[in-house]
Amino acid sequence: MGRVTARRPVVRITATHRNRRPDTLAVEEPLEIRLGGRALTVTMRTPGHDVDLVHGFLLAEGIISHREQITTVRYCDGVDDDGANTYNVLDVALAPGVVIPDGAGARNFLTSSACGVCGKESLDQVRTSTRFPLDGRIELSADALSAMPPAMRRRQKVFESTGGLHAAALFTTDGTLLELREDVGRHNAVDKVLGWALSDERVPLTGTVLIVSGRASFELVQKAVMAGVPALGAVSAPSSLAVDLAAESGLTLVGFLRDDSMNVYTGTVL
Repeated sequence: MGRVTARRPVVRITATHRNRRPDTLAVEEPLEIRLGGRALTVTMRTPGHDVDLVHGFLLAEGIISHREQITTVRYCDGVDDDGANTYNVLDVALAPGVVIPDGAGARNFLTSSACGVCGKESLDQVRTSTRFPLDGRIELSADALSAMPPAMRRRQKVFESTGGLHAAALFTTDGTLLELREDVGRHNAVDKVLGWALSDERVPLTGTVLIVSGRASFELVQKAVMAGVPALGAVSAPSSLAVDLAAESGLTLVGFLRDDSMNVYTGTVL
């Protein structure tokens, strides 16, 4: 398995001096996801919890809804100049009868922002394709929500050493942290923690809150909806389309979740 961090030389400059020293960076490498030997998508990610990432990605794409729909996930091909496996290619075998939706994974080749796909058609597609529709009923207190980002931050071990990773964490509504994942891509961090939940047979994620360390894009709201997560909290701002999708889907969406303040864009916080 590839390393999560790497060391590189850096010149450190302050108001009083400069010196050359090693710096710890978050590793970023491509991961190619294949289905039955055929390439589906490539994502730039931090190595680690790759199987969780694949599970979460396939869940968010509507390809699977339960772990039994995957028979095997294995590393293949992908060797370096010395012939060693780079662990950057994962091939997934789906159980008989699992149908791949048209266009699944395609938008990840076509977009560079975290917005994913856009427009009213996209909103309708997500709302109608999720196997775990939300009813908008979840009891959340402002006090419990406010405590979640600090609890997540305390568990961000790789961020502590690099300052360069996003995080996504699942909480119960009373503030108990269930699991956390880090990655150089915020969408990958979400896929990893949702993939963990799928493997742990927790999907649909009724009665949970997904907290993300950055902004709430359309894509992150989509992933939450597809996994049956009823509430999403973001440390930063949501996009307009993210708010539209949350409202259409019955998801409680909270932004600017910092200290003891927050903006509630959809749903109700007590």
